[in-house]
Amino acid sequence: MASRIGSLRRWVDSQADEPLDEARADRIDWLRALPFIALHVACLAVFWVGASWFAAGIALALYALRMFALTGFYHRYFSHRAFKTSRALQFVFAAIGATCVQRGPLWWAAHHRNHHRHTDTGRDPHSPAQHGFWWSHTGWFLTPRNFRTDWEVIPDLRRFGELRFIDRFDIVMPVLLALGLYLLGDWLADAAPALHTNGPQLLVWGFVLSTVALFHATFTINSLAHRFGSRRFDTRDDSRNNWLLALITFGEGWHNNHHFFPGSARQGMRWWEYDVTWYGLKAMSWVGLVWDLKPMPAMLTRRAQRVAR
Repeated sequence: MASRIGSLRRWVDSQADEPLDEARADRIDWLRALPFIALHVACLAVFWVGASWFAAGIALALYALRMFALTGFYHRYFSHRAFKTSRALQFVFAAIGATCVQRGPLWWAAHHRNHHRHTDTGRDPHSPAQHGFWWSHTGWFLTPRNFRTDWEVIPDLRRFGELRFIDRFDIVMPVLLALGLYLLGDWLADAAPALHTNGPQLLVWGFVLSTVALFHATFTINSLAHRFGSRRFDTRDDSRNNWLLALITFGEGWHNNHHFFPGSARQGMRWWEYDVTWYGLKAMSWVGLVWDLKPMPAMLTRRAQRVAR
């Protein structure tokens, strides 16, 4: 009973204390996983709310904005410190990224840093070589061991109180987005009936469908980008470059490039390796929102060009 109450508490407070039971640490906590499961089931509501061009456009726009928050900031900024930005913009994109329901920026960065330390070994929580496809894609994300944040590997981030708040109460931002979309749709139903939308429709399309798409696009980098694709560099892991995954994740699919030089703000090394996240960060640097973008070293770029010939 106590463990069930603890799981419910951590729906709201992700840092609610509970000793880790090693016997159950690597088993899926189904009670705590219920919101994740419920989001997938809620996708069926699309048959009830119907569709409109406006709702589909909102879903795509929120997918794009939130994917950029994950790839540009949760990954390249918080996890790898590949560029610099202001504390205010750091907070803004931490909040946007939290709406993806992939936990907070500190949890995300800590797990990703540990992934790079132990890639494709037994200590990598989502290595398909070690744990299989389904576990590396989704299962690891739902276990008590991996709900926890490793504070030791993020000393540079844990000093920010606002980031700790977002990380601890990671349910707040998704709820605010969902509520905002419902209220916007409800208002538009009266204010702009020509859009043919309403509160439930915007909630399902803008939040539910968009969020579930983000889940699985992001998770493919763990489950597929270490299995399928080409290897430009002989890294110590099984990372691959995969053009299709790069397309749906705004450049993250150039994963072998990334594992060869994780500190670069750019992952597409050749002109044809589209990296939408890099384009966005570069544009932000032109107006001073971010700066000191770490490039791929020229030596590595030349090496990539030789290999590609």
